[in-house]
Amino acid sequence: MEYGHGKKESLFGSIDWVALLLYLLLVAVGVVAVFSASWVEESENFFAFSHNYIKQVVWLGISLVVGVVIMLLDRSLWHKIAYFLYAAAILALVATLLFGRTVNGAKAWFEFGPIRLQTMEFAKIAIALATARLMSEYAFSISSFKSLVKVAMLLLVPLVITYMQNDTGSGLVLCSFIFMLYREGLNRWLCIPIIFIAALFLLSFIYSPTILLIALILVFTISAAFANRVWRHGVIYLATLFGGSTMLFIILNAFPAISVDYYVILLSTTLLSMVGVCVYAYRTRLRNLYIMVLLFVVSVMITPTSNAMFNVMKPHQQNRIKTFLGITDDASLNYNVRQSKIAIGSGGFFGKGYLQGSHIRYGLVPEKHTDFIFCTIGEEFGFAGAIVVLILMLAFIFRLMRMGDNQRETFGRVYCYIVASILLFHTTINVGMTIGIVPVMGIPLPLISYGGSSLLAFSIMIFIAFAFDAQTTRDLPSYSNGIGN
Repeated sequence: MEYGHGKKESLFGSIDWVALLLYLLLVAVGVVAVFSASWVEESENFFAFSHNYIKQVVWLGISLVVGVVIMLLDRSLWHKIAYFLYAAAILALVATLLFGRTVNGAKAWFEFGPIRLQTMEFAKIAIALATARLMSEYAFSISSFKSLVKVAMLLLVPLVITYMQNDTGSGLVLCSFIFMLYREGLNRWLCIPIIFIAALFLLSFIYSPTILLIALILVFTISAAFANRVWRHGVIYLATLFGGSTMLFIILNAFPAISVDYYVILLSTTLLSMVGVCVYAYRTRLRNLYIMVLLFVVSVMITPTSNAMFNVMKPHQQNRIKTFLGITDDASLNYNVRQSKIAIGSGGFFGKGYLQGSHIRYGLVPEKHTDFIFCTIGEEFGFAGAIVVLILMLAFIFRLMRMGDNQRETFGRVYCYIVASILLFHTTINVGMTIGIVPVMGIPLPLISYGGSSLLAFSIMIFIAFAFDAQTTRDLPSYSNGIGN
């Protein structure tokens, strides 16, 4: 193939062989684990297509063929068609919402004969490319409020659609983009309130609105003080706000005819103070305070509406939250996670041996080949095997981040960071839910869990990053906001 000024390189001449080896090792672990979770000793036809492990091998073959095709394409093509792919992805998500098939309570699948495809898995690729394209525009600035709103809107549209599909877990993967934004230079003290907002929904079931409001005020004020080095003004603001609210509460409730809750007074005075904060931000030209104010108002709106949001959820989603927070005594609701933890714990340090996992063999762990594939690895290969798999995954994620660091332009760098962020989020949530430290969300373990849509989509996403890295030394025309930006 010929690029730039006539320099010729072989198809795989510049590929990151370490990253490719890690990819192949992870998919191999997946095939081995799926075989163990799906193998039936009494089966007559070992190579029957009805077996999950045979389907996984077929999807792996398709993924590798598609990967080779991607390596043949010029990287600039992805920049040109990024927005078109995003529009097609949104249309596909809407079509799935209207005409798709419902699987495990989520209307997020298209079915073509024996083949089922989850559209959001492929939509992630288009969303990643479109985000990278947006952030590579000349006028984009990570410190600009307008630019960040554009990114938020780009992510909000598919997030809302997946919520309507009842596929909240897949939609929440888009929250992983915060890691990419931080890597691109988003103020770390702005990231903390965003992460706190993400946890606010769960916290609202444990703590009272007053405690949450106080926590919100402290988190946002301290973050703003750190971000802008205005500690003195931050202390004055907190003292004035809490002192004034407390005095107003005492004065109003001194009258027998008046009874006002402290939460109402604190909320009212805080919202009124936002006007003063905006004036202060304007005078001191601290633009990130505008973002802080917007995020604070959004978080305040989330707290009182959490119960309403909980009530519109499906029963199985409500049960997952209840069991995670420990606010239900029904042991049957926690069956999946409990059996998963027992299976992993019974594996000990070195495991029971391949195909020797009793919980896996006797079907005590539901979804043992998909969402709970990690407990299959833990029971049969033990703590040592589980750690090896996690090390392979983390090494692969760091390799993708290294690819991003090697990029000469913003588009490729942002895309590689997004892929690494998505893999990290998937891995953290999947492993976390199998050991009971995060709610069950139905998020697969990348490249390892059974599923053609997941394996093919992740492979496409990864091979695009491979192509960017392999072609990064070639002399290509620039189409972003500066070299090394």
